[in-house]
Amino acid sequence: MVSFDHRDPGTPETVWAEAFAARDIPAADERVDRLVVVAAHPDDESLGAAGTIARAVARGIPVDVLVVTDGEGSHPESPTVTPARLALWRRDELTTAMARLGLLTPPTFLGLPDGGTDGHRDAIATALTAVLAAASADERVLVVSPWRGDGHRDHRVVGEVAEEVGARAGARVRAYPIWLWHWGTPADVPWDRMEAVALDDAARAAKARALDAHVSQTHPLSAAAGDEALLHPGMQAHFARTVELLIAPEPLRPGVGKAEADARVTSGSMDAAYFDGMYDRHDDPWGFDSRWYEERKRRIVTATLPRERYDAAFEAGCSTGALTAVLAARCDRVLAVDLAEAAVDRARDRLAGRAGVEIRRAALPAEWPDGEFDLIVLSEVAYYWGDADLDRALTACVGSLRPGGHLVACHWRHPVAEYPRTGDDVHAALAAHPGLRRLVRHEEEDFVLEVFGAPGAGSVAREGGLLP
Repeated sequence: MVSFDHRDPGTPETVWAEAFAARDIPAADERVDRLVVVAAHPDDESLGAAGTIARAVARGIPVDVLVVTDGEGSHPESPTVTPARLALWRRDELTTAMARLGLLTPPTFLGLPDGGTDGHRDAIATALTAVLAAASADERVLVVSPWRGDGHRDHRVVGEVAEEVGARAGARVRAYPIWLWHWGTPADVPWDRMEAVALDDAARAAKARALDAHVSQTHPLSAAAGDEALLHPGMQAHFARTVELLIAPEPLRPGVGKAEADARVTSGSMDAAYFDGMYDRHDDPWGFDSRWYEERKRRIVTATLPRERYDAAFEAGCSTGALTAVLAARCDRVLAVDLAEAAVDRARDRLAGRAGVEIRRAALPAEWPDGEFDLIVLSEVAYYWGDADLDRALTACVGSLRPGGHLVACHWRHPVAEYPRTGDDVHAALAAHPGLRRLVRHEEEDFVLEVFGAPGAGSVAREGGLLP
């Protein structure tokens, strides 16, 4: 998973064509009695699996299409089309697209919130379970859904649920990438799990007709700013291939039981693989050392600290230690942790020789450190946690704060597709916690910064004796 912008040029299709030509990708097993296609948004099924659907229909195989959201958030800045109107528009487009593929069974629309699938896993699982229950016991069922590594939050959630439910029902499960072809390179592809569905001329023509139905995504809604096409021609070129690529589920690692794997799937939090991948590709993935935006933000964070000096501080998610170094100048002792081993190594190199600073690898909130702190810092970290983990982390924060201690939280406000929540969601949860009192709020278009106090914490003026 990565952060990407659909407006970027992306990886040219010529790069992918060369990568495919250099590899012998095995053919997907199309010996099935029923095909179930799950889409996070209307057009996912056409982009990723329309050729596969067309081939199944041509062989008389029943096809069920389950659409989780209406995709009403595709144009959040549109001045001409409301989300409600766009939702209906996209439903009509998908219905038309499936009819062009020869689908006999109407698609099933769940109408769950675009961008909010993580909070509706149970509803998705229930709906898919019902679809699979319609298959007879001896039917060979193939479930295809968005790839969980596609870089889009809804794709991740829907892919995770489909993989879990399909496996539990005894179906064969495969995933189709969409945004991988835009942000990724051949180095990002799990080639050992890739399978190819060869598309004959009839399947390719049917897919082209289906894609043409999704006008709201492939053409501007109007000439106004905010109504630009979501899928530019370079992106569309990835779906005019003679094959569709499917990805088999990742096998469990030795020593990892299914119960543990299922718990990871349903936790909703970002896992270590995401962060390890980021540091494998970049020395400074989020530009903490290279961007003025980050340098300025650190200055604002430290300027809002109510006290001149702290005894013990805990920083959750320290990355390469840029903020840790600043905190060390204001604190006698700093414990900083991160989930990624590469980040921990770089933070240790940066802080080598600094007295009172300890850097550890830890998976939070499960490995929350013992002890109490008079300063806890959550900087660009809490939006990676699912609901249960966020609740556990806030409970741990409050339990670790000394009386009168401070919790500083600072988070990016713009939505990132693969993150479980936004920065605003995090700060709403902090503000609602009964064990915290807001002392400072600094809000900009790009980030929100707040300082909360444990019971006994007062304002800067009150703690400085300027007020009774």
